[in-house]
Parts: sequence; structure tokens; C-alpha cells
Amino acid sequence: MPWHDQFMLITPRPGAHRDNILRALAQVRQDASNLRSSGSANYEGLLRYLDWVTVAARILQDQVSDKDVERLVQTRRYYALLGACGTMAGTSQQRLVNGLVHQELDDRVGALDAAVEALEEHIRRWSGPGQLAVADSSFYCNSPKPLADTDLHVVMGLPTDEEILLLFPIVVVDELDRLKETGADHPRWRAGHTLGRLDEAITSGATGILHGRKPGEGQSVIEQVTVEIVLDQPGHTRQPIDDDEIIERAATIQAVAGRDVRLLTCDTGQATRGRLAGLPVTKLPSKAGTGDEPPRRGSQPRGNGTRGQRKNRREAEVFRDGQDEV
Repeated sequence: MPWHDQFMLITPRPGAHRDNILRALAQVRQDASNLRSSGSANYEGLLRYLDWVTVAARILQDQVSDKDVERLVQTRRYYALLGACGTMAGTSQQRLVNGLVHQELDDRVGALDAAVEALEEHIRRWSGPGQLAVADSSFYCNSPKPLADTDLHVVMGLPTDEEILLLFPIVVVDELDRLKETGADHPRWRAGHTLGRLDEAITSGATGILHGRKPGEGQSVIEQVTVEIVLDQPGHTRQPIDDDEIIERAATIQAVAGRDVRLLTCDTGQATRGRLAGLPVTKLPSKAGTGDEPPRRGSQPRGNGTRGQRKNRREAEVFRDGQDEV
């Protein structure tokens, strides 16, 4: 399947099983195909089409997101036909209505075929051997080493002979693109470095090899690390907070793959979000809070000037009053 067809990947409902999703999509698709082949025309054909949408939406709504239901069956053309159906009976517009209904059914069958094909392709690819992982921008910017020097087998505690597929939801790529243009020098450099390695690995399509298979110590072999950019599907609305969007994408991948997707982060809040979403999490330690404690604000004199001495006396009095109350 061409790489751009992965845009059609659906978003499962929390708890939905991929096999049930496939069955629901296949049933709705077959019903649309049967209706298209029935030859129903005029007002009766319009009513049968509207009835198909109602049933299809009910079948799909427990399996996939509302956006997917709208994209696959409840389209703008459906709402236009629904709004006009009361004025269509016995009118001279029947030929136009027939054409619109037939065109819409053709389009729905095509969209459902693409959704099933994309889902099956992702299941095959993500159900293969090796560990799946998603990292947020804090991992790439704050981990002890830059991506090129990071041993992901060590980070995740994996044996060296296990393959790793490192997935980049497009929201993470967008975050790194923003970081490389703004902010402090270190995160800017790390963001640019990560994107540079991604560009080197992916020369076409959306996948590439970050680290090839190579010999390790003794007779051991270090398996390759593959990277893949996971794009948003058409009409996808991102979460207002990028961290929430990353968790949602990782949970979607986990549901489609039918196995664990490990979240890599250096952020405590993000690690908590991941665990609550049912993701296994590897949180790398942060340097924040290490080393000697810096002096408390106001604990060092500001100087000998009148204003500085006045502020020092006020803060000393506040501190002394607090100690007296204790």
C-alpha cells in the first residue's frame, strides 16, 4: 500500500478490539455495496440510503471515534440529503437525487475499503517482532545523550537481539520543528539533531532504519532500530495539549497493534498520563533537583545600598515572624 494511504488509519474507541473494529467496518461496507447494487431509485432509494447511514453509524460508534464515523458515513453530502429529503418526494429533482445517492454510496464503499486496508496493513506491520516505542519531545531534548548516541536497548532494558520500532507521531515532529527555531540553545540543538537523524533514516515514504543490525560483544548481535512517522488521518482534530495528543496517538497504536507500546519520556507529568492510559512507561531521570540546593531567594544580601538593606530587613523580619509562630 502506498505510504500516504496510512492517512486512513482510524482511531479506536478506548477498549475497542481491533478484530471487532474490522468486523464492523466490513459489515458496514458490505451493506453499502449491497444497497448500491440493489438498483433502488427515486425517493425509495434515498430513504434506504438514509436508513443505511443510521444503522452504519450505530454499528461504528462503539468501535471508532466520532470523527471517523463522520468521515466514513455521516458526510456533508449525507446531511445535505437528509435536510432535503422532505421536499424530494414526487418532484422533478429525482434524477439529481439518484445521482447524488449513487455517487455517495460509491464514495462510502471506497472510503470503507481504504479504512479496512489501512487498518489491516498497520496490524501486520505493528504486530511483527520487536518492541514498539513512542517518545515525546522531552525524551529527545533532555535524555542523557542525543538520539544518535542513545542505546535504546539499554534505555528500555531489552536484550540486544530484539528489534525496536521507534514511532514518531507527527505531533512530536511538529513540536521538534518548533523547538529547533525557538528557545534555549540546548533544546534547539537537540531538536535539530533529532530531526536530522530522522531525515537521514527516512529517505522515502514514512519509515527508515535509524541503526542497522550490527555485532555486539562476543557472539551477540545488536538488532536494528527502525523509525516510522505516524501521520494524522484526514479531519483529525488534535488535543489542545500536545502531551495529551501524544498519549492518544500512542494508545491508538497500542490498540491497533494488539500489544504494548512503550512511552519514553523525561517528564513526570507525561509519565503519569501514559500510565493512566494503560501504556508501559520508561521515564529517564532528570537532572532537576540534583546537586546542592541553591540558596533561598533573599537569603543573600543585595548590597549596601539603602534600598537593598531595607529589603533585606523586611525579608529577615518576615522570616523571623514565621519562626516565632512555629
